[in-house]
Parts: sequence; structure tokens; C-alpha cells
Amino acid sequence: MRIIPAIDLIDGACVRLSKGDYDTKVEYYKDPLDAAKYFEGYGIKYLHLVDLDGAKSGKVVNYKVLERITSKTSLSVDFGGGVKSDQDLDIVFSSGAKQVTGGSIAVQKPDVFLRWLENFGADRIILGADALDEKIAVSGWLENSAIPLIPFVLDYLQKGVKTVVCTDISKDGMLCGPSTQLYERLINSAGQIHQSIDLVASGGMSTMDDLYAIHAIGCSGAIIGKALYEGKISMDELSKFSSENHVE
Repeated sequence: MRIIPAIDLIDGACVRLSKGDYDTKVEYYKDPLDAAKYFEGYGIKYLHLVDLDGAKSGKVVNYKVLERITSKTSLSVDFGGGVKSDQDLDIVFSSGAKQVTGGSIAVQKPDVFLRWLENFGADRIILGADALDEKIAVSGWLENSAIPLIPFVLDYLQKGVKTVVCTDISKDGMLCGPSTQLYERLINSAGQIHQSIDLVASGGMSTMDDLYAIHAIGCSGAIIGKALYEGKISMDELSKFSSENHVE
């Protein structure tokens, strides 16, 4: 299981929101590179970088932050937020992202998302499945849809997607524990149609017990945000967990 700290960007700074509400913004690092180097210093290999300005505006905004982090650390960065065109995708990959998470694009322009998947491969194109009440949300979670989460994910697995970042918006930034039962149903549903899923859990991580729980059901990754910034989970605890469970 991969341990993946999250850095969310607004106006170039590292922030966290609660339930995706932009009015709840709390700034933790003026320079996100400081956060990235801190994580790297504890042996972290991966980073989930989200351009909230981009998600809101519909085009990539904070690519210079991405460029600084990828050029000054060895972190493998997956980038999401505002990647809605071939030009956006080119900017993000040119700025050093190893992977791109496509959420809104997979809903609004599935033909474009599938073309990216075909051209760049399932190792580089991740499906972002963000949901509220198990219905997909788009545009930085500012818009809800009637699309049910599990059928949406299963359809894309059958079309070649391998890695899925699934965020329960009701849990995000709330430090109330992840949607373990939902993730377990998703993994089991994929198995029923004979599809493997590289499922990254996101939203609500608050204690080490949460990580043990999602690890036990078969999640391949965990994105952790506010719990790290608020000291609910320490980097020392993560290092111990990683060594005990052979976590990357």
C-alpha cells in the first residue's frame, strides 16, 4: 500500500478544505515545496498534488508549483485539478508529473479521457472518482451529478483504467475516518466482474487505525491530508507502519 500525502493548492499555497468547501480554507504552508521536502525527508515517495484553483476555473493554474516540487524533490507526483484539455495534460506532464488524475474530464468528456488512457497508458492516467452520497461530483466538487459511483468506476475498469482515487466528499477534511465499507464494496464489485482495481482511498483519514483498516480490505494506497497537517498522524507513525507492512 502506498502512503500518499496530499497537497492542495490555492493561490500557490498549501491549504486544506472541509468537504470541498472553499470557504473553509486553512493555509498550512505558504510554500508547498517546504511541505513536499518535509514528507520526502521521512522517506515518502509519492505525493498527491491538487490544483484547487484549476478545478474551479476549468484549466490548470498552479503548474509552476508542480514544476518546483518535481525539480527539487524525487517525489513521484500525481496531479489533478483543471486538467480538461490536451494542452493542460501537456503542461502537467511537461512540468514533471508522473501521473494525472482525471475526474471531471472522465465525466464530461469521456472520449477525451479514454484517448488519454490509450495514448499514455493506465500507469499514467488515473481515474478520479469523487462522490457525495455515492454520486459522482465534478468541477472541484462544486457540481453534483446523478451518476452512481460504483457503476461509473466499474465501467472505466472494463475500458482499461487500472488506478482509481476514490474520495468520499462527506469525509474529506473532517478527520472522521474513511469510507471503509464503501471501498470494500467497490473492491468486491470489481472482483465480481473479474476486474482488478488499484484503489487509492482518500478522505477522512484520522488515525493509524484507519490505515490498518483500509490496508486490510485491499486498498493499494491511502491519501492523507489534514491528519498530517494537524498532527493526528505523525510521520514517525507512518514510517513504522510502512516498515511493518512493507508499505511503499
